[in-house]
Amino acid sequence: MPVLEIRDLHTQVGDEPILKGVSLTINPGEFHAIMGPNGSGKSTLAYTLMGHPHYEVTAGDVLVDGESILELEPNERAQKGVFLAFQYPHEIPGVGMSDFLRTARASLTGEEVDILEFHDELEGRLKQIHMDPSFATRALNEGFSGGEKKKAEMVQMAILKPRIAILDETDSGLDVDALKAVAEVVNSMRDGKFSSLIITHYKRILNYVRPDFVHIMVDGRIVRSGGPELADQVEELGYEWVRAEA
Repeated sequence: MPVLEIRDLHTQVGDEPILKGVSLTINPGEFHAIMGPNGSGKSTLAYTLMGHPHYEVTAGDVLVDGESILELEPNERAQKGVFLAFQYPHEIPGVGMSDFLRTARASLTGEEVDILEFHDELEGRLKQIHMDPSFATRALNEGFSGGEKKKAEMVQMAILKPRIAILDETDSGLDVDALKAVAEVVNSMRDGKFSSLIITHYKRILNYVRPDFVHIMVDGRIVRSGGPELADQVEELGYEWVRAEA
């Protein structure tokens, strides 16, 4: 059974249609990438999947493990195993990273979290992505650089262990070292069950996190799908050739 199935999804903001019939199936363990020019609807798709109230679904459906999630609140979608890494992560003053993640883990699993075991796990994940363990005691994203915010989100993903992670331009604003560190965490999650939908403008992150499938989105629709070689074509030719064909 697919972990995520998007069926002819139409979304609008106000009276303006953004998604105009997006269909996509992601099976357990698969990594898919969606590429496309600015304004093509990539981030709208991410926010729609997570249940942002600003985006109105006018047709179609989204299923996780065969069940529609369109009527679920964002926290209920998270409990189904859906995770969104934001393009611009927000600062949450007064909420420590460790406390936030321990509470989120308990909410997702419904089980009490052992503080000492959790502390060791979080410290290990911070070290894996080359962040000082002191970040665990700081307010979530407050005073973090752009790269540190993106890396902190990868720590959150690794700790929460979602069924599918939607990475909305996680590579934007990262230097090469930070990008490699982010990719290391994402790749460490590959176990045949964890799936990911990577949204990006560029091939850069796909050099380190190899997708199984690549899709090109133009004007609210997926107009071409293929293997990893499709990202190479985009790198060489840009998006005009796809837009012209579409």
